[in-house]
Amino acid sequence: MEIESYLIPSDIEVQPYEAHQWGSYIKTYKPSSFPDLDRVKAVLIGVGESRNSANNEGCSNAPDKVREYLYKLSVISGISLADIGNLRLGNSVSDTYHAVQFVCSELLEKNIIPIIIGGSQDLTYANYLAYQKLQQSVNLVCIDRKIDLGDSEESIDSNSYLHTIIQHPSALLFNLSLAAYQSYFVNDAEIETLKKMYFDVYRLGHIQSKMEEAEPIVRSADILSFDMSAIRQSDAPACVNTTPNGLYGEEACQIMRYAGMSDKLSSMGIYELNPELDNRGQTAHLAAQMIWYFLEGVSNRKNDFPVIVGKDYMKYRVAIPQPITKGQADGHELVFYKSLKTDRWWMEVPFKVDDDKSKFERHHLVPCSYDDYLLACSEEMPDRWWQAYQKLN
Repeated sequence: MEIESYLIPSDIEVQPYEAHQWGSYIKTYKPSSFPDLDRVKAVLIGVGESRNSANNEGCSNAPDKVREYLYKLSVISGISLADIGNLRLGNSVSDTYHAVQFVCSELLEKNIIPIIIGGSQDLTYANYLAYQKLQQSVNLVCIDRKIDLGDSEESIDSNSYLHTIIQHPSALLFNLSLAAYQSYFVNDAEIETLKKMYFDVYRLGHIQSKMEEAEPIVRSADILSFDMSAIRQSDAPACVNTTPNGLYGEEACQIMRYAGMSDKLSSMGIYELNPELDNRGQTAHLAAQMIWYFLEGVSNRKNDFPVIVGKDYMKYRVAIPQPITKGQADGHELVFYKSLKTDRWWMEVPFKVDDDKSKFERHHLVPCSYDDYLLACSEEMPDRWWQAYQKLN
């Protein structure tokens, strides 16, 4: 079955766009023809599913509103973009999940990046399931003001989808990173639950105090899920759960650019935007600019992930005196790699490859920052290294 059978053209009104705008350049799904995806790098998919939203049903109308502003933004050279329209919603939400899973899986197999415009954030679960066909473990990064673990007894919704992902029997999830959470919306039990599983959590203040530290967080991701309520109300009013504090609009755009520049990231989604609450289209316009910055990042990918470490990398060895396992008499040596193309850093985490863990081999080179290297030089173990080591061994 072809993916177009799951899709319908968007209802966006055709306008006389200028030559430099996406609207005159993007390949779109028209009633008479489905766009040719040959040599396309990324596609837009509208998924107006909100039946499992937490009191935010209006987010179903977001996809076409975001398109209205995105189509007016300037074309980015080096990126071929297609808009394959909106997903046909299923009779049940699980039917919609299946459709998202199938469409995204087909695109991923063609090395095309799906950009999902939601809809509610529980669609992240369907995006996650798309990787089952690829038979690879994945890293998920969520930008959110809170932790959507929910109650283990509840069915999946936008407040509990993370619990469903973590408990899914496929065990695809290698790492989960939650960034920009606001402490007053999170209880200690949720934090402890994630830390016991060696997942990463980063407070809003941590992200805002040094924005470049957000880069290795999203560089580790295969999937990025962005809840628009992570942005402060003054910058993004069209969210039921938005609050006075949160990321600034330009910070959200910076994170999206970092994500686009990652050679590893292969899908992303923006969720929970409710046009009924918007102020002159401000939030929809911001979401469009976030997508623009993501695409601008993709156009600047350097293919510097150190799959084969050679002349394009500087290798650093740092001795850590304390043992990392019980019974180990001596300390440990940490190995860092610095890309000479981009100055980006990775840490090498050793692990024993066997049949059960071979699928984790792609995760033993962990994106990090120069600060992690400096921390190791001061004889302290970086948290990123330790958490990856626990999951790999």
